[in-house]
Amino acid sequence: MEENIKQEVAYFMRRLYRKGLTTSLGGNISCKIDNDRFAITPSQTDKGRMKADELGIVKLNGENLTPKVKLSMETKMHLYIYQKRPEIKAIIHAHPPFSSFFAASDKKINCKLLGEARALLGEPAYAKYALMGTEELAEIVSDSALTSNLVILKNHGILTVGDSLITAIDRIEVAEVAARLSILCNIHGSIQELTAAQLAEIDSLMNVS
Repeated sequence: MEENIKQEVAYFMRRLYRKGLTTSLGGNISCKIDNDRFAITPSQTDKGRMKADELGIVKLNGENLTPKVKLSMETKMHLYIYQKRPEIKAIIHAHPPFSSFFAASDKKINCKLLGEARALLGEPAYAKYALMGTEELAEIVSDSALTSNLVILKNHGILTVGDSLITAIDRIEVAEVAARLSILCNIHGSIQELTAAQLAEIDSLMNVS
């Protein structure tokens, strides 16, 4: 079980890099192994060549079970989200270019343009700026994640959560598509959003609050 999850986390980290959704040393992924532990990518390691044996293991009380691994600087952010939302099984933090535009802008990603974006993302949460790797950032982002499965981190990047690793990854990819489409629609100046009734149908189907 533990080894399979570590393999999956490493694979999806490499995939994010190959797809241009993160940089060589940027971003982090974690996934629960069981109700007491999660695996997380390390710090300062090439994301395009990530290997399973490089990952760290952390208990939900914050204890590092792999002291020889230099854990991601955002480990506390992952930890706080797992503590506040026990149903969450995986967390992705990355810096996709189009989504990150909205982290550096006062504009918001429009998730009312495509049914997939509405179903998977709902309404994004926007977390105010705090220095990367700090407890302040961990508190702010974990509080924001209480209301959304997609958090835009001001002047930083984005974060998605899911009840599985593939769901969290899919949300990162769908968020990037929605961000790109939002920018294109802003340039074009003419858009057609889903209607209130159509949004309600999707929300009912997906149980999006």
